[in-house]
Amino acid sequence: MTTVEAIRDRKIEDEPVERHRIAVLVPCYNEENSIAKVIADFRAALPQASVYVYDNNSTDNTVEVAAQAGAVVRRESHQGKGHVVRRMFTDVEADIYVLVDGDATYDAASVHGLIRRLLDDRLDMVVAVRVDGAQTAYRPGHRTGNWLMTSFVTLVFGRAFSDILSGYRVFSRRYVKSFPVLSGGFEIETELTVHALELDLPVAEMETPYYSRLAGSASKLNTWRDGFRILWTIVRLYRSERPFQFFSAIAAILAAVAIILAIPVIATFMREGLVPRLPTAVLATGLMLAAALSFMSGLILDTVTRGRRELKLLAYLSHRAPGDERRKG
Repeated sequence: MTTVEAIRDRKIEDEPVERHRIAVLVPCYNEENSIAKVIADFRAALPQASVYVYDNNSTDNTVEVAAQAGAVVRRESHQGKGHVVRRMFTDVEADIYVLVDGDATYDAASVHGLIRRLLDDRLDMVVAVRVDGAQTAYRPGHRTGNWLMTSFVTLVFGRAFSDILSGYRVFSRRYVKSFPVLSGGFEIETELTVHALELDLPVAEMETPYYSRLAGSASKLNTWRDGFRILWTIVRLYRSERPFQFFSAIAAILAAVAIILAIPVIATFMREGLVPRLPTAVLATGLMLAAALSFMSGLILDTVTRGRRELKLLAYLSHRAPGDERRKG
């Protein structure tokens, strides 16, 4: 039996899970062909859960189909998955949150294992690592992009998940209610990952099956456009969360260029007592001053970032740990 089959066939005790309020959050944009299946699958897997579908300006019949399938349907007018996730995290009250895309590519039956892992290990996030159920499920461009982003996050933050762009995750209440959503688009998955790494939160991964889209359904993710947006998000987060390293690297580059330009000027001055390359000398001096300013900016912003991180931790610690939330009844 494969790892994926073991996860799907794992028998767990439903009773402890049922004592928690569970919300299944499904952001949607033009998913009329698949949303009914997503709702039906998760209602079958988690009969006690509330399924929320947040429509993001769909031009097809996504809203009508979702309502007929029995979901609580709400709308978010600001375009972009990040805006939808922000609205969902703000509006919905629960103890456990399941975030999943509305394209029917993720395995609803695996949700029991994800929730069980969250509760048993008292985690704040469990990420579903996608394991292809079909050759066409995971496009080569997306696979390569995911690997590049994961490698970059590992380089920047020291550790990472193996699938940072997975759209299938389970969260504790304290993670959801203390997470400041800043992204507006598909880079939200990267932000969710970096937030956990930044605060060193207890998290885990579990392999789950990943399937091809249903006939007539198309991905909204643009490999190049959204890939660059995700990469820029990582750089932006690195600048804001690791400012000393970021600005020190810039300072080192500027200082190196300044020294290279200054060496012949200084050599000529030592030999002849003249500075014939005045523009070069001015440029080298300016670059060295810029390097010093960049280094000092990194020091100052690092202090500011530490204060922001402490505030995030205080917001996080103001909520109870998974398994300690108010029970039903």
